[in-house]
Amino acid sequence: MIEAQSLSMRYGPVLALDNASFSVSKGEVAGLLGPNGAGKSTTLKILTTFIVPTSGIGKVAGFSLTDDSIAVRHRIGYMPEVPPVYPDMEAVEYLEFVGRARGLSGSGLRERLGWVTERCGLGPVLRTPARFLSKGYRQRVGLAQALIHDPEVLILDEPTSGLDPHQILEIRTLIRELAREKTVILSTHILQEAEAMSDSIIIINHGRITGQGTREELRRQAGCPARARLSLRAGWDEVKAAFRGLADVDELNLDKEESGTCRFTMLGRDEEAMLEQAGSLSRDRSWLVLELAPVPFTLEEIFLALTTREPGERFRNS
Repeated sequence: MIEAQSLSMRYGPVLALDNASFSVSKGEVAGLLGPNGAGKSTTLKILTTFIVPTSGIGKVAGFSLTDDSIAVRHRIGYMPEVPPVYPDMEAVEYLEFVGRARGLSGSGLRERLGWVTERCGLGPVLRTPARFLSKGYRQRVGLAQALIHDPEVLILDEPTSGLDPHQILEIRTLIRELAREKTVILSTHILQEAEAMSDSIIIINHGRITGQGTREELRRQAGCPARARLSLRAGWDEVKAAFRGLADVDELNLDKEESGTCRFTMLGRDEEAMLEQAGSLSRDRSWLVLELAPVPFTLEEIFLALTTREPGERFRNS
């Protein structure tokens, strides 16, 4: 539904987007993550046809971003980080204005207005001028205007910014429901939000796509090793010497040692093999195992590996 092939964007001498390629399937929610200045806003501006890329090919719903930009605009709903509301318009007036600009009228406009009012929780503020709306309600109005014409593709920039925890859960639920029929790409600075709402994540850094996929796929792309924690009733020096001979354990890092017990982290290439070998060795040495469990990498750790260091560097000797 969204395809980007070797997109690049130059602002004079500045290369804001560098040969970026990614895709988002129909019915998928994709989170776009990256540090400040990574190229997220440039990517969204290209996808919404606000700007034309310097080079590369992009398509939305099968239509070219450059050759069929009007057709693309008909099929997308866009919510920028700062909702484009007119301060003197009441919320309902603004949504009616956007609906008419999108070609709606009569019963069709009333039906869509009722739908976005209910789904975005705007009933209490419909007659409130935008200047008096809280930031949370401004975000809701921004989402409602993106949905008013029932687009095939939603492009959302920080959709939960300024919302309280209850509202965030409501918006998450709404986005997941919308994804049953629509394609969604959302940009956010909050890693937990991206993970909670997205089927896949696109990570961008210095204008380059450094990873795309599920958390497990991103882990492999980042070069993160398998990781597990083991706690034994044994001395650390004895354990270190015994584990040196295990083929699937590449590195041991001591977490804590006290009263004849040591707890440490193992790094290796294959999680299952590493756990099996560690458990077998412990039984052979008659060590009491207090803990033996995999330790998945968090999205934060993976994000840092893909945006600040060479793959795998963060996890060695740490």
